[in-house]
Parts: sequence; C-alpha cells; structure tokens
Amino acid sequence: MNNMLKNLVIWLVIGLVLMTVFNQFNTRQTAQAPLEYSQFLEEVKSGNISKVTIEGRQLKATTSDGKRVTSYSPGDIWLVSDLLKYGVKIEAKPEEEPSLLMNIFVSWFPMLLLIGVWIFFMRQMQGGGRGGAFSFGKSRARMLDESTNTVTFADVAGCEEAKEEVSELVDFLRDPTKFQKLGGRIPRGVLMVGNPGTGKTLLARAIAGEAKVPFFSISGSDFVEMFVGVGAARVRDMFEQAKKHSPCIVFIDEIDAVGRQRGAGLGGGNDEREQTLNQLLVEMDGFEASVGVIVIAATNRPDVLDPALLRPGRFDRQVVVPLPDIRGRAEILKVHMRKVPLAPDVVPETIARGTPGFSGADLANLVNEAALFAARGNKRLVDMEDFERAKDKIMMGAERRSLVMPEEERRNTAYHESGHAVVAKLLPKTDPVHKVTIIPRGRALGVTMQLPTEDRYSQDRERLLNTVTVLFGGRIAEELFMHQMTTGASNDFERATEIARRMVTHWGMSDELGTMVYGENDGEVFLGRSITTHKSVSEATLQKVDQEIRRIIDTQYKLARRLLEENRDKVEAMAKALLEWETLDAEQLNDIMAGKPPRAPKPSSSAAKPGDGAANDGAAGATAPAPTA
Repeated sequence: MNNMLKNLVIWLVIGLVLMTVFNQFNTRQTAQAPLEYSQFLEEVKSGNISKVTIEGRQLKATTSDGKRVTSYSPGDIWLVSDLLKYGVKIEAKPEEEPSLLMNIFVSWFPMLLLIGVWIFFMRQMQGGGRGGAFSFGKSRARMLDESTNTVTFADVAGCEEAKEEVSELVDFLRDPTKFQKLGGRIPRGVLMVGNPGTGKTLLARAIAGEAKVPFFSISGSDFVEMFVGVGAARVRDMFEQAKKHSPCIVFIDEIDAVGRQRGAGLGGGNDEREQTLNQLLVEMDGFEASVGVIVIAATNRPDVLDPALLRPGRFDRQVVVPLPDIRGRAEILKVHMRKVPLAPDVVPETIARGTPGFSGADLANLVNEAALFAARGNKRLVDMEDFERAKDKIMMGAERRSLVMPEEERRNTAYHESGHAVVAKLLPKTDPVHKVTIIPRGRALGVTMQLPTEDRYSQDRERLLNTVTVLFGGRIAEELFMHQMTTGASNDFERATEIARRMVTHWGMSDELGTMVYGENDGEVFLGRSITTHKSVSEATLQKVDQEIRRIIDTQYKLARRLLEENRDKVEAMAKALLEWETLDAEQLNDIMAGKPPRAPKPSSSAAKPGDGAANDGAAGATAPAPTA
C-alpha cells in the first residue's frame, strides 16, 4: 500500500511537470512580438488587418498577408466601431482561465505539503525512514549474502573449541541428511557467551560466510521501540521472513537487551520488553516450530537472561568464547599482522607471551597502535620496538612527558616505585617485574609493571599474600627514605584491602573463620532478584571478619617493611637509576638486585627525549593488576 501511494505521487508530479513544459512550449510557439496600440490602429486604418480576436483586453489580429500580430487595448470603447468601420472581422472570446488541474493543484498544495511533512516526521520516528510510515512492525533484520560478507573461519583464531561447536551448524546446513539419518537433530539455537572483545560477532559472521545460506543479522535493541507492541510484531515478521528463506541463520547480537529475566512485579516491570521476549520464546519453540531456522545469539551478560530462554528447545547449546591463551593470542596476532608490513625481528609468540589477559579486540588494537608508532617514526616496516611501545601504552597508559614535576615529588615517586619493585623481586611467588618507570603514564605518576610468565587461571594463598605485600612496598619506601606519607598509595591500599577481604569472605583462606562464605552479593542490583536478598551474617561475625582482614593487612605490612629495611642499599641504587634514566627494564633490575651497577639502557631510534613530570593528586604508582575471583 505504501509503495503504491508513493508511485502514485511520483507519477502525478511527473504529469504536472510535463503539462507545464508543454504549455510553456505551446505558448512560446504561438506568441509574437506585440504591436503598440497606436500602430495597431494605423494598420487598421490602412486596411492591413483582416481579422481581430478580442480576449478581454488582449487583441490577436491577422494581417491581410496572413501574419499574426498581437496588441493590448487600453479600454477603448470605440474600438469595435472603428474595426467595423474599416471592414475588419471581429471575434470575441472570454479571457483564458487557468486549467482545472492547475486550480486543483493551487488549492490543494498546502494540504499536500502538510501531509508530506507528517509522513516525513513519521518516517524519522520510525528510525531513518526505512520501511515507510506504516511499517512499524516490520523486521529491521539485514540479510547478508556472499558478496557482502567475506569473513570465514580462517579469519577467526584463538577460539578453536568454539569454532568446532559452531562448525556443526555449517555442516548441517550444507548436508542435513548426514545428521538426520542417525536420528540427530540440530540445535534450534546457539548462545555464544564471552567477555567483550573475544570475537562473538566475528564468529557469527564467519558462520554466515562459511554456510553460504541466508543470514539475518539484527541487534537486540532493534526490537524495542517507543510504540507498544512493535517489538513483538518485529519478532513475528523476522521469523516469517526467515521461514521463507529457510534453511537460514538468524543472528541476534546483544540479546540481553530484550532477553532479560522477567521481573517479579516490582515497579510494574517492563511490559513492552517482556511482551517482546514472550513472542521470541513462542517463535523459537512454540506450537509452530521454525523448521530450518537456526537462531544464534551473543551476549556478555548470560546471568541476566531469562531461564525460559536458556532451556533445551530454544537455546540448546551455549558456546563459551573465552579469552585466548598464549597459543590463541599468537594465532590472533598472526591474523591481524597480515595487513601490516613486519620487520624480520617481530616474533608473534614473544608478543603473545607478554600480553596475558588480552582479548582479540585488545590484540587488534595492539597491532594498530604499533603500526601508528611506526608511521610516526617514518618507518617502512613495523619492528619489535614499536610493538613494545604499543604494549606499554595499552597496559600502563600513554606517556605524559610534558608534565612538569617538582624534584621532590620526582624523588618520592622514584622511591615509591623502587619499593614496589624490590619487594616483588625478593618474594618468591610474585609475577616478574617487567619494567619500572617514573614517567607519568595515564593517571599515575609512575608504574611498576609485573607480567606473569604464563597464563594463570587461579590464585593460591601464598601468591595473594605476596601480592598484598608488594602493594605496601610503595608507601613503606616513602616513609623510610623520604620520611613522609603521600596520597599516591591510595590505590595500593584499596586493592590490598579488596584482596584481603575476598580471601576472608569469599575464598575461605582464613584459619580463624574457616571455609564459609560471608560476603553478600556485591554485584549490580538486578531488579526482581537481588533486591529481595537479606543479610544472613550477624554483626558479631562481621566484626570477626574485619579483625581477620586487619590481621592479614598488618602481617603483610610488617613483612614488607622488614624486607625494605634489610635491603636499603638496593632501594637507594634503584631510585638513583630511576632518577637518571626514568625507566628500568628487567635486565637492569636484575643487575641492581645482584649488587652490580645497572647497565646502560638500550638505544632507541624513536624514543622521545626524557622530560620532567608534574604532580597531581592521583595515584603515584601502580603495580600489577589485582587478581580477580
């Protein structure tokens, strides 16, 4: 209906334009140069005019030799008698009025303009005007074909198990009899779960590129609209389109926008979103099952999804897309390095070893930052130095060399970071210190960066206690060597307290309180679930928890102080070297801990000149990230 109306309006406009052009052309063809009225009378008196047609005050005359001339009468009442006197034939016509179509157009033009403006604004509210003013319930899913999607499984790395899980879908879509003859049934839906940046959407695009079947892509937020009932209507329309193109794949990105757990009535709930979810549940597994339609959804919040959405028959399979391990990171780096001209000294395995906890998106950003560093240095190839600088920028923050720092604060920062590094070097179960710098980076005035030698998936009690001890090294060094306390250790204390609290309340690492969980649900409040929880721990127990946390912190604080007092010479040497060179690497730190003078820093072709720094009221130092549960 909307297309027909649009075509009608277009053809009407074309007809009006053609008619106007035709009239203009006809008028120009018949129109002649007008005569002056006095000259016209002279021609009449001379007998040169044989016929005159009078249209109001417009005079159209024909000469005796057949020529046509025109003139304009000023309202002469004796004109007719003069013409009759000299034997001129007279024809009278009424004035030419505008055509009926022109009258209709002029009278209806304001109304047509108002209707057009209304349609325009309705299309804008609909979202960019796609589908017209009367297509609120139409699906906004975009269908991808082979020409618009060139991503395959070769472009996805670091998640081999997830690729194997979804490759079954591709095999089924290509050859369904392979599974059906053994009584197997392909999953109705696949839910991909993983941290942000792990490649869930990329994996879905790879499925579409491999399957060679219609692929409908839509975001979860596209279902929700300002009008009631639009979301459910769009779900119905999307599955109707999918059934027409079956077998096909429907991909819903960020499904938690529409698939959140239905509320318990607190605050009235979100009826529109729940109605959309109900329609999605029915379409996936209702009385009319969608045969040949496979739904793939992606989310990084599986904990908030409705249980009815996760049961077998709807989302039969959950595919976890985890953070890549060292081999996965190396493969991801190789994929992204294809587009970058590399120097011979670049080894992806070495870079992967130094980037624990990086996701696929982080690694792609690392390669891009390295290419930008190389471009700034006018290099033709991206070398290992560029990757090291890019890694430092991502993990520690961008350098702020333009900051002007007073000498006292600069010395305080040097002793602060030296305290962290010396304690980390002396304790057995700590991550190796990769680099120490007093160049302001990000929000910190100095950074002590520790990198694990391997991927770690759990933490033991001794390692956690040593991490707390390392965090206290900065403040203690300030007290011992600068005889003052600054605000720079605030973040260190916050992280140390958090680790100690989790050891006592969540991880059962306290001999005094045992293996019982005392912590409440400290995550985000989810309406309808978390709001109804209540405390199950007495005040007396909470006091014991606080006492145990205090005991752990005091014990590790004393240990850090003893280590620094016994190794004052190493702290002094490290601080002196930091004040001179501003950055120390692992080899220089090893020289200092061995009692040797530190070797000179490696020359850098593109390194900027060392600058001074300035104080701020933020953290003076940062160490390795705190372990998470």
